[in-house]
Amino acid sequence: MRPPVHRVISDGADASEGRVVLAPAKALWNGGLVASAVTLAPLTFSLDALLVFLVTTYSTLLLGHSVGMHRCMIHRSFDCAKWLERVLVYLGVIVGMAGPFGLLRVHDVRDWAQREPHCHDFFAHRRPLWVDALWQLACRFEFERPPAFTMDPDLSRDLWYRWMERTWMLQQLPIAAALFLIGGWPWVVWGVLVRVPVSVIGHWVVTFYTHNPGPGEWTVLGAGVQASNLSGYGVLTMGECWHNNHHAFPESARIGLQRGESDPGWWVIRGLLRIGWATRVGLPRATTQREDITHAACAMPSASQGR
Repeated sequence: MRPPVHRVISDGADASEGRVVLAPAKALWNGGLVASAVTLAPLTFSLDALLVFLVTTYSTLLLGHSVGMHRCMIHRSFDCAKWLERVLVYLGVIVGMAGPFGLLRVHDVRDWAQREPHCHDFFAHRRPLWVDALWQLACRFEFERPPAFTMDPDLSRDLWYRWMERTWMLQQLPIAAALFLIGGWPWVVWGVLVRVPVSVIGHWVVTFYTHNPGPGEWTVLGAGVQASNLSGYGVLTMGECWHNNHHAFPESARIGLQRGESDPGWWVIRGLLRIGWATRVGLPRATTQREDITHAACAMPSASQGR
C-alpha cells in the first residue's frame, strides 16, 4: 500500500468558522469565459467545431484532470516517469480550473474540512445549487483560524510546475493559436472559449452532487461530510462520480470498484501499467487497515450535514 499524503496541518484550525468573500480574478476568469461562450458559440457553430469541443473537453478532463492532476499529482495513487507526469499535469492545467499548486491547495483544504466533525457550508456544498455555484465559481473562503498547508518538495521545487502555476491562464493562448491555424475562429471559440467554462462548471456540478447525501457503501467515521456515488455517470465523469468510494479509499487509483462502476481514468492507468509506464499503482487498502471507515448499505449524512 502506498503511504498517505498529508499536506494540511490542522493544529488549532477550525473548518467551520470563516466567511465567503469575492475572489475578483476567479470571478472575472470564469464569468468572462461564460459570457464569451454564450455570445460567440451560436455565431461560430459548425459540426467540426463541435467535434473539436467534444474531443478536447473529454481528453483534457480524462488524461489531464482525472488521471494527471487528481490521481497522480494530488493523491499519488500511481507513479510514472517524470516526463509523463508533467505531460498529464499540463493537460490538467489546460482544463482551465487552476494551476497545479492552486488546485492542490483547494483540493486538500476542502478534503481536510470535509473530514472534520463540522465544516462550513462552503466546503460541504449544503447550500442551494445557485448559491454553491456563486461561491465555488466566483468566491473564496477566509478562515478565522486557517490550517497550515505544506507542499511536497518534489513539486514545489519543480521548475515546470512553478512555471505552470504562474502562467496557467496564459496556457490557453498556444492552444488557441494552434486551433486557429487549423480551423479558424470557430475552432478557437469551441476549443477554448466553450471548452474551458463547460469543463469548470461540469467539474463543479459533479463535486456538488457527490458531496450531498446519496447512495454509497462507505461511511468515513467522524467526518462531517459523507460523499455519494452517482450511478450511471461513470463514463461521462471519467469515473469521478464514484466519490463515496474515493472518500473511503483515497489511496486507490481505481475509483469505480464494483461491477458496473465504469471508470475510464482507471482504464487509462491500467493501460499505462500494462506497457510499463505506471508503477506502484494504489488499490483499496486491506480489510485490516480500514479502522477509519465502516461498511453500510448506504452512507448516511452525519448530524452536521442535515439541512
